[in-house]
Amino acid sequence: MTSHPFLLRVRHVHPSDLADVLSALEESTRVRVISELPVDVASSALAEMEAAEHPEEMLLAVGPEYAGELVAEMPTDDAADLVAPSSHPVSARRCSPRSVIRADVERLLTYPEDSAGGLMTTAVVSVRDDATVAEAIEAIRQQSDEDESQLYQVYAADAHGHLRGIVPIARLIVTSPARLVREVMEQPAVQVQPEQDQEEVARLMARYNVAAVPVVDANGRLLGRITFDDVVDVVEAETTEDLLKFGGMEALDAPYLKVAFSRMVRKRAGWLAALFPRRNADGYGDGVFRGGNRQSGHPRPVRATHHFERRNSGSQASTLVIRAMALGEVTLRDWWRVVRREIATGVVLGLVLGAIGFLRITLWHAVTGIYGEHYLLVAFTVFGSLIGVVTFGTMAGSLLPFILRRLGFDPASASAPFVATLVDVTGLVIYFTVASVILRGTLL
Repeated sequence: MTSHPFLLRVRHVHPSDLADVLSALEESTRVRVISELPVDVASSALAEMEAAEHPEEMLLAVGPEYAGELVAEMPTDDAADLVAPSSHPVSARRCSPRSVIRADVERLLTYPEDSAGGLMTTAVVSVRDDATVAEAIEAIRQQSDEDESQLYQVYAADAHGHLRGIVPIARLIVTSPARLVREVMEQPAVQVQPEQDQEEVARLMARYNVAAVPVVDANGRLLGRITFDDVVDVVEAETTEDLLKFGGMEALDAPYLKVAFSRMVRKRAGWLAALFPRRNADGYGDGVFRGGNRQSGHPRPVRATHHFERRNSGSQASTLVIRAMALGEVTLRDWWRVVRREIATGVVLGLVLGAIGFLRITLWHAVTGIYGEHYLLVAFTVFGSLIGVVTFGTMAGSLLPFILRRLGFDPASASAPFVATLVDVTGLVIYFTVASVILRGTLL
């Protein structure tokens, strides 16, 4: 079989970059490349791939034997994430031929995904606290012979596996070989238990400025370690979730351009639809107390609702784009792909909210009769104008960050006021334009 040209230079490619390249390939080509890659290279790339690319499906596609080799080559925390039952019916027993590794992976799968146990790796370098420095150095050499990345921290443990301290590598090198490990070790600044929340672990690591923390059980036995690269992923995920909630939507859990359109709409429509009836009621109350348009019997809830929806749809779009820019998921060259996607999203969201507005008016009229004989025209006005203002809001919210970035401004600090001002003015124009077309000769 002729090797793919990419394979000739693959060993010089960073696993993160290789993961991006694999994600861009067609599925059949991707599986073929994975199958021909060296095991260590392929496993590193799979561990770096986003969950949205379903790397676990590639494990199934390459066959159980090679899949087992790939999983066995990974750090246990990455292997556990890849074969987690919640992701795909790929078990550690099927994928890992080595009993020790399989047991470690299965043990990690027993911890909650958002806990320290779900975040840790069992691959640690440990030495006996009663060993000499010379014996410790030899033990370290044997344990990390094939993977020097394990040397974030070297742990000192007693004969029963209880954590006793941390051994600085530099101190071992300069210390007399005859000294005991317990004489040169330090007490850990922080240690965590597997049940602790991963956000708490991230805060502790930031507070004590450590690159790794040991994980111990209730009796103090060393179970594994959590390193700063895992915590960075946690902080990014939690910050993204909080940011998107602030923008009025659920977290996407995948890069912006890789999220399916239907999934994008569902996550955004839920928040808008949940808040829509409440804002409608608020607007209706405002219309009743201020009198609305007494000549036509058309109260003001429509305008109050439109004011909210156009701002919220715009803030959703701008929040998504700013977040994607900050993470490098989109660049200025992607502006048309993003705007085109947001316009389509805006139309669908507008249809959903327009339908809710239409039903609200017709049902409320059936109860109160407040909208008069032309209530259906009022309902269609709300329906049409909501489609317009929500679509324009999403388009403006997605486009403004690109314009501001191109002009050299910070999109995160400037988008919100620009979006609010722009969609407020144009939203009213859209609303009154639709109303003048539909209501002319009846209520206007």
